[in-house]
Amino acid sequence: MTEIPKRQVTLDEVAERAGVSRSAASRVINNAPHVSKAKREAVRRAVLDLGYVPNATARALATQQVGAVVLAISSDNPQAFADPFFAEVVVGISAVLEETELELMLLLATSARGQTRLEQLLRTRQTDGVMLMSMHGDDPLAALADKAEVPVVFGGCPVTFEPRYYVDADNRGGARLATEHLVTLGRTRIATITGRMDEGAGTARYKGYQEALAVAGLDAGRVAHGDFSEAGGSRAMAELLAGHPDLDAVFVASDQMAIGALRVLKDAGRSVPDDVAIVGFNDVISARHTEPPLTTVRQPIQSLGREMARMLLGLIAGETPTPLILPTRLIKRSST
Repeated sequence: MTEIPKRQVTLDEVAERAGVSRSAASRVINNAPHVSKAKREAVRRAVLDLGYVPNATARALATQQVGAVVLAISSDNPQAFADPFFAEVVVGISAVLEETELELMLLLATSARGQTRLEQLLRTRQTDGVMLMSMHGDDPLAALADKAEVPVVFGGCPVTFEPRYYVDADNRGGARLATEHLVTLGRTRIATITGRMDEGAGTARYKGYQEALAVAGLDAGRVAHGDFSEAGGSRAMAELLAGHPDLDAVFVASDQMAIGALRVLKDAGRSVPDDVAIVGFNDVISARHTEPPLTTVRQPIQSLGREMARMLLGLIAGETPTPLILPTRLIKRSST
């Protein structure tokens, strides 16, 4: 009697037995990142219980490289990649990718079109990996990243969760350094212009400011919220002058905002640093050419890009890297 071939178990059956989505099951079977330990164990048990054997052809297709990676910024501003910060990040990423055969695709991923494009790239595996930056609150990009069957590296740690793979700067420690510097200068009425409070960098820098003033026993109530843009810095500085005309120093959470703040202080007849000392954050090239040159916290922006790219390449190669926090340091110039 001819033996009837045993029916091959499907990936859908494995997913159903494990109680996970098909994409999660696929990620576990293909050793992809971004799967919780519980889901990974559930899929492995289901594979053993059902005797699932991955289709070799399908698996080869799943692991085939396409020769491109994506840098997606959570923004719909067409000028975002012209921002000095993101421009330097791209330089760092490109320096690493030049040593490989991978191309870099840039994507503004907050617009409906951008989200659709990223979702399509992930679903059809038209990219070997993704780097995500500038995540806001409950950003829909986080959900896309969670479903991705390709490696994902975050630039900066989002507010709402800690991703498995990310590269960030010591934003909190850097802000603390900046504020402590103002305290050592004898300034006692120190204000701050925050970044976006739904971004990790914005909240971390605000906490560093608060911590430094708490240790010094000074009031941390002189606060205006910005958005990391020059225009946002101008608006926030005008708000601070209206509400706290006695301020004698400002820690500004980005150099771009500090440039806007300097302009408002000049228009208001306030001398920098005699009347108001000011410190920025990032140390972009333009910070050296303001009037006066800007004291700022230097984070290694190009290194941020380089380390993101290296981490992504490691994931593509099957490695398991650990999150990385880059150091920051104070650069003293004439604005303090």
